Amino acid sequence: MSDIKVAVLTADARQDSTLTTGTKAWELFRDDADVIAARVNGELKDLSYELLDGDAVEGVRIDSPDGLDILRHSTAHVLAQAVQQLWPEAKLGIGPPITDGFYYDFDVPTPFVPEDLVKLESAMRKIIKENQRFDRRVTTDEDALVELADEPYKVELIGLKGSAADAAEGASAEVGGGELTIYDNINRKGEVAWKDLCRGPHLPTTKRIPAFKLMRSAAAYWRGDEKNKQLQRIYGTAWPSKEELDAYLHRLEEAERRDHRKLGRELDLFSFPDEIGSGLPVFHPKGGVIKRAMEDYVRERHIAEGFEYVGTPHIAKEGLFYTSGHLPYYGEGMYPAFDVDGMDYRLKAMNCPMHNLIYRSRQRSYRELPLRLFEFGHVYRHEKSGVIHGLTRVRGFAQDDSHSYVTPEQAPAEVEHLLNFMLSLLRDFGIEDFYLELSTRDEAKDKFIGSDEDWAVATKVLEDVARATGLELVPDPGGAAYYGPKISVQAKDAIGRTWQMGTVQYDFNQPSPERFNLEYVAADGTRKQPVMIHSAKFGSIERFMGVLVEHYAGAFPPWLAPVQVQGIPIAERHVDYLYEVAARLRTQGIRVEIDESDDRMQKKIRNAQLQKVPFMLIAGDDDVEAGAVSFRYRDGRQDNGVPVDEAIARVAQAVASREQV
Repeated sequence: MSDIKVAVLTADARQDSTLTTGTKAWELFRDDADVIAARVNGELKDLSYELLDGDAVEGVRIDSPDGLDILRHSTAHVLAQAVQQLWPEAKLGIGPPITDGFYYDFDVPTPFVPEDLVKLESAMRKIIKENQRFDRRVTTDEDALVELADEPYKVELIGLKGSAADAAEGASAEVGGGELTIYDNINRKGEVAWKDLCRGPHLPTTKRIPAFKLMRSAAAYWRGDEKNKQLQRIYGTAWPSKEELDAYLHRLEEAERRDHRKLGRELDLFSFPDEIGSGLPVFHPKGGVIKRAMEDYVRERHIAEGFEYVGTPHIAKEGLFYTSGHLPYYGEGMYPAFDVDGMDYRLKAMNCPMHNLIYRSRQRSYRELPLRLFEFGHVYRHEKSGVIHGLTRVRGFAQDDSHSYVTPEQAPAEVEHLLNFMLSLLRDFGIEDFYLELSTRDEAKDKFIGSDEDWAVATKVLEDVARATGLELVPDPGGAAYYGPKISVQAKDAIGRTWQMGTVQYDFNQPSPERFNLEYVAADGTRKQPVMIHSAKFGSIERFMGVLVEHYAGAFPPWLAPVQVQGIPIAERHVDYLYEVAARLRTQGIRVEIDESDDRMQKKIRNAQLQKVPFMLIAGDDDVEAGAVSFRYRDGRQDNGVPVDEAIARVAQAVASREQV
């Protein structure tokens, strides 16, 4: 045996180690139970990987992003093994890791039911307890086709190996583009208990799976294509500890409690009538109050920030969207053309082409720039039915859409202005935790228009401004719009989920001579092309409302609450007194209702709490005599004998200051 030298990379320093031929990666990390795989020369490997001279080796911990993927992919294999133990006729699809979990697809005679998941969890626990070893072996296409001949979906994947199609629906996790490998699960007797086609890597043994749970089953088309057979998909999750699994399940329970679709029904805010169509919401009176409050506020803020309010129609001639580039580059997101007076028209999916026509309606001078146009433009996107989700993914929505026309020299300051405006607006709505994402062009240049030089300038402007905020900046290669790069604000809600909010996009293409030929007269009398900067602060009113419902769990701060005060009379004789109080509240612009029902007082209080009303004013005989009320907060706190003037002042102050009560 000869010596080899490897470099062990740690968080603290690089350590050079002299080893003997045949040393496995696990020997470097035998004292760290949290290391479950290795990164060798930048590539993920099993701990059983035999090291070579000159290798650079880094341990992959189970709680790292790569470690979690390996844990979850290994758990998916244990699930598949359990399925074939209980249903030997089951045929295997694919089983990749996904965000917070994994899934595996199966072709089985009958769909899985919840009781089946309980049986599968029990079988999986037995496999985990057996401490089966994940053993990787390289094979050829020919041998694999023979060995897996009774697995038709695996045979299909082998045929796709290395093609662009192998990335569809997680297939690359099975075959990848390089050598073909099979993982055998070796039991304590040294026998192959089960095997699967897989690229890996995996945990060393099944016993390294600390905590898992099967979540649900669903139907799924093979490789995500509705032309293919529908398989049964089982979703699960796996975590490095039982405590982390419990915390995740608690987050799911909390997310379900906050689901805006459920709260929208309970609070009578909005609905999605089948007669109108999927993804097209209607707002009920209480939801309309919130929507109007949001729109009034953001309209006032835009005007204060130097924007001019404009309005544009819902439809336009098809040629407009060819000019803008949307039909060639975004046509699948637009609804089909329809005939008007013998000409093709389209529902608009964006407002920018029409704002360009407003800019172009007369000659512009450099003295007018920045020229800032803004509207609540209602747009329509042809979203697939499978992605429609309440208010957060709809087909018709209103954007708080703005477009700034600036000189190239003004662009950095305008991007900074827009980004600061957006962040301050989010904070006013109680959202404080966010980071930025910079979406840029990728190498598939046919998806983008414009020169390399223009893209470089635009990207640098956005990156410099984003970094100057001091917020975390995360790259998003390939995520840019076809006409230019963008910054998006990624905000975290009250339970830590991330939502994409507003965007700022740098556009040097639409103003160009090939598009709208926008110009301004410069100080020297020459005609120059402006830069166009797109910005949507909410993104869409509908989506932002859905996020707010979940962020606040329906308990909106007083300034946004549909009903800000609920008057609760102890007896019928106290109703008129509370109506007098309500009249005074309304002169302050406060939204107030009186509960005149025959319910007992405690039930009236309970109903107001269920409707998440911020303040309750309760009146009985003593209150009427003293000119006072019992002032009750949403969280159950109550002050008795509060003078009416003081009660009104409390409510008015909370609303005016946008307190997060």
